[in-house]
Amino acid sequence: MSDNGNIDYPFLGRIRLKGKTLEEVKTTIHDGLLDGYLINPNVSVSILEYRPFFVNGQVMKPGSYPYHPGLTVNKAITIAGGFTERASKTNLFISSSDDPEAKPTKATLLSKLQPGDILTVAESFF
Repeated sequence: MSDNGNIDYPFLGRIRLKGKTLEEVKTTIHDGLLDGYLINPNVSVSILEYRPFFVNGQVMKPGSYPYHPGLTVNKAITIAGGFTERASKTNLFISSSDDPEAKPTKATLLSKLQPGDILTVAESFF
C-alpha cells in the first residue's frame, strides 16, 4: 500500500484502502471483480506488516518498533527498555501519524496504540 493509502489492483486500477477494515477491503475487491470480470471471485486479504510505532521521551531505548495488534502503552514502554529514572509514569501522550496537526491525547498504561502512533513519555519534575 502506498503512503497515501492506495493500491493498484489488476483489472480494477487504483483502489483507496486508507481507513478501511480488512473485511471492507475484501468486499471492495470482490465487488469490483464481480462487475464484469469474474463469476464468483474468491478474495482473501491479510496484513503482512503493520507500520511501526514510535516511542520517544523518557524511555531507555527511544525509537521505532514493529507494531503488533493489541499493543498497549505499557507493552510499548517495555519494548523500549522501560522508563528512565526521570520518567513521569502518568504524563504519557499519543500522537497519530495520520494527523500530525492533531493535539496529542493523554494516555494511560492501558491505552491501545495503533500502527504509526507516536508515544511520548514526559519527564517527571519531582
